[in-house]
Amino acid sequence: MKSPRPDRFFFGLILALALAGFLVFTSASLGLLGKSGASFTLVAIKQGVILLLGLGAMLAVAKIPSNFWKKYALIILIISIVITLLVFIPGVGLASGGAKRWILIPLGSLSFSFQPAEVLKFGFIVYLAAWLASLKDRIASFKKGFLPFILLLAIPGVILLLQPNTSILAVITIASLAMFLVAGGKFRHLAILFLAGSLVLGVLILTRPYVKARVMTYLNPSHDTAGSSWQINQALIAIGSGGLLGRGFGQSVQKFKFLPEPIGDSIFAVAGEEFGLLGTTTLVILFLIFTLWGLKIAARAPDQFGRLLALGIVILIVAQSFINIGAMLGLIPLTGAPLIFISQGGSALFLALIEAGVVLSISRSRAK
Repeated sequence: MKSPRPDRFFFGLILALALAGFLVFTSASLGLLGKSGASFTLVAIKQGVILLLGLGAMLAVAKIPSNFWKKYALIILIISIVITLLVFIPGVGLASGGAKRWILIPLGSLSFSFQPAEVLKFGFIVYLAAWLASLKDRIASFKKGFLPFILLLAIPGVILLLQPNTSILAVITIASLAMFLVAGGKFRHLAILFLAGSLVLGVLILTRPYVKARVMTYLNPSHDTAGSSWQINQALIAIGSGGLLGRGFGQSVQKFKFLPEPIGDSIFAVAGEEFGLLGTTTLVILFLIFTLWGLKIAARAPDQFGRLLALGIVILIVAQSFINIGAMLGLIPLTGAPLIFISQGGSALFLALIEAGVVLSISRSRAK
């Protein structure tokens, strides 16, 4: 008897997002020509290789039974923590802009910067799904459910704040809270967490200048337009100049001289300028359908672990993506979160495809 196939529609959504993302990325990469004629080809090839490897890994992971992740959840979490801690070891971790978030991997004439926090993000969600599923009715207890949940969430919290990497911490927190509620946690317990989180945010604003600058930019985008508000203002100019249909593929003006990180944080603004409201709306709709269909797969999973894992993964991907989009539209403060499937960031793309493969695996064993 043949095993059920992964959800074909969800697989098609992943392919659509990945291919659309590579199209946008290739166009945005043309902005590098103004800085280095050779870098465009190198960057495009590197992204293409990572995309192909990621798709291959996704198909392989889709064949792994979901029980595998439950069985080895603790080991996966420990490995992900150890890998992430490597960024703090001199000579291993790569520091940039005051942050220690990367490991440089030399491969002959090429080199890849790997962001271990992406592995931690996945490893933590896998373990959290297994842990929450094991609690059953105890999750509603403050002492046996909520308090251990907070202590568990503090593990990636401390590591990511030390890097610092607040954007990935925010994504992990959002996914974790959703999983906690679906597992049977109480809203009033989360109110306590919200108050504690607000206190932590206040401390970060007071003690970390870059956090304060981002909050000030969000509250007043016209503040320091030549400095901290430069990116959001240039992003809004790019999106606004795209109009309904955009300037056309490769025709962005902002990406050449004005937008910082046109293939990274600002890539949605490039998409808005080149493909207009129609293009960006299509992209947002694809993410929304991805969300709804992913949640449908989670709801149809045969056990609590599968439901929580699929839910957590879907939220990891879409939360990070909408944080990026929201930041480029000025709806939330700038975070530096990449746009999944689209921005430069091989670690985020590769891990997102692996995570999508896990959801595909769960879709194979859906409840009847």
